[in-house]
Amino acid sequence: MADFFDLSGGGRIAYEKFSGKSPGVMFLGGFHSDMTGTKAAALDAHCREAGRSFVRFDYTGHGLSSGEFVEGGIGGWTEDAVAVLDEVAEGPQVLVGSSMGGWIMLLAALARPERVCGLVGVAAAPDFTEDLIWSALSPEARREIETRGKWIRPSEYDEAGYPITRHLIEEGRENLLLRGPIAIRCPVRLIHGLEDESVPWEVSRKLMGALDSGDVSLTLVKGGDHRLLEPADIGRLIGTIEALCGEMEKNH
Repeated sequence: MADFFDLSGGGRIAYEKFSGKSPGVMFLGGFHSDMTGTKAAALDAHCREAGRSFVRFDYTGHGLSSGEFVEGGIGGWTEDAVAVLDEVAEGPQVLVGSSMGGWIMLLAALARPERVCGLVGVAAAPDFTEDLIWSALSPEARREIETRGKWIRPSEYDEAGYPITRHLIEEGRENLLLRGPIAIRCPVRLIHGLEDESVPWEVSRKLMGALDSGDVSLTLVKGGDHRLLEPADIGRLIGTIEALCGEMEKNH
């Protein structure tokens, strides 16, 4: 059952929380995804069984949270994640970001370095609005975004497609990370499928090189797609998180 808290600027965020041992795990979903997704549910079940603190939530305009999806952007969704860190999560957190959530976990870690003790990215997609969407758009689509404010992008995950707004592109540009070093020094674990057609695995390799942290590893999954939802994929994700949490527990 979801709980809610009010954002200082108006609106409210839906979340589910389980209190347990530290470090806690906080899940950040992808573009147009909500906290009922397969990975979020699997991590919730695992953390309950393991007695580990866990938080999942919906960004503004996603799932049960207030607001309209078309009004959202990377900056606002990062503010949501930071608000969840501040208002809901307890103690040090390992952030787990899927796709767009992998970009937002990085921005949240930069905003709250004292709260984030580790990162796990699954098909992490930093800078995707610029490098994967804008760069691939036709001149017609770009013109439509610039003049009308949005363009509907066809999607294999949603028959209605996804609106790509000028706000999304512009806010993405204000939060680009792969153009230089990223001042994150906590341990980072990246997992990426070699057959990912939405976010090429090379994005994770580039991210690995950009991070200041000396403790970064990248696991490439042969045959793995963007979603990495096979039982073996979920098992690998849980194992990665537990190993990282185990290192934190040993060091404290």
